[in-house]
Amino acid sequence: MKLLLFDIDGTLLRTNGAGSRAVQRAFERVHGVEVAIEAIDFAGKTDPLILKELYRNELDREHSQKEAREIYRHYIAYLREEIKTAEITVMPGVRELLGILSKKDNLALGVATGNIEEGAHIKLTKASLETHFSFGGYGSDSEIREELVRRAIERAHAHINHTEGFEETYVIGDTPFDINHGRAAGALTVAVSTGSYTKMELSEHEPDYLYDDLSDISSLMKLFN
Repeated sequence: MKLLLFDIDGTLLRTNGAGSRAVQRAFERVHGVEVAIEAIDFAGKTDPLILKELYRNELDREHSQKEAREIYRHYIAYLREEIKTAEITVMPGVRELLGILSKKDNLALGVATGNIEEGAHIKLTKASLETHFSFGGYGSDSEIREELVRRAIERAHAHINHTEGFEETYVIGDTPFDINHGRAAGALTVAVSTGSYTKMELSEHEPDYLYDDLSDISSLMKLFN
């Protein structure tokens, strides 16, 4: 059996600013900082890492676990509001590919995302993609992407009661973080240039496979079968 772990933002979908607006609103609610996110590049980073950068940039200090819990609580509330009116973009080929992959008995599908778990579910549900994924690794597991990939693999074993090692594990994402940390966790890496990184920029990190997007269904099915 093969395990496929998909990143969410930039790989499966875009929320077109709903997530970053929710982060800004949450940070402003707690600390009164009106413009906090402009200096941060969100691409590929886990939510805990983004939060750490916010505190360092705006308040010149680390945050407490209590502050993190408060920020996340407001963030989830604001994300639910923002996502209601957001124009969600599902990336090319994603619906068709997931529809086919989900029917394969020799494949297990999960997510490996920097989103905290509840935020990931909100985004996937809005895009009507949630039924394809029953487990994953999340930013709420670790700020280090390699660790959340490893957590996704552990959950995959538990979810499908698979005691043996997977024949192959793939991490599919749109940033160098997905490539480098997926490789560090022992996975093969599939990069797509549907996010903020170009195909040339991604190629410099030497993913095992590189595509413009996920619309080349026949090629991807040959890879994953």
